[in-house]
Amino acid sequence: MAHIDEVLGPDDDTLTFFQPRANVFVTMLWVVAAVWVTTLGLFALLRLALGDTLTAGDLVVSLELALIVPVVTSALIMLLVWRRLGWLHTSMRGLDFAATGRRPVHLPWAGVDTVALRYRGPFAELIVTPRDGEFAQELQGPGRPPRTRRRNGQTAYLVDVGLMSPGPEVLLAELHRRIPAKV
Repeated sequence: MAHIDEVLGPDDDTLTFFQPRANVFVTMLWVVAAVWVTTLGLFALLRLALGDTLTAGDLVVSLELALIVPVVTSALIMLLVWRRLGWLHTSMRGLDFAATGRRPVHLPWAGVDTVALRYRGPFAELIVTPRDGEFAQELQGPGRPPRTRRRNGQTAYLVDVGLMSPGPEVLLAELHRRIPAKV
């Protein structure tokens, strides 16, 4: 099947969505902190259940760990994904996108079957289903293969868009403007 690059507007009619590093870091910090503080609390309860007593020094160490470990963990993760955060670009030629740490994909507008948003908030994901597998072109670049989901014999691509700027609502409005019957 040949690729059809249907032109839907002038050359300068483009929009780029990206994940700001600061938003990703702060969200990751809160998630890591919530998990870490819960783990520290459960560990303290386990120690008490086993008959151990907690001293003031134990509480100070736990407080220090609750403050330091989430910051260091989030910073290390950000260093690993610094140049590979997710993005999405719409243009007259089609849709280009990449999930965090994944290789990019190009999909012409004529090849888009459906587009949907899954979940809400910072964990929102865009599900892009091509009309046929031949329409989607995996582009060269660093990272692992694109995130996919296979259902009923169709392959859909997943992009994390919850923290993208502009937000997921603007992204859906842009996609609805480009392909109104498929969003």
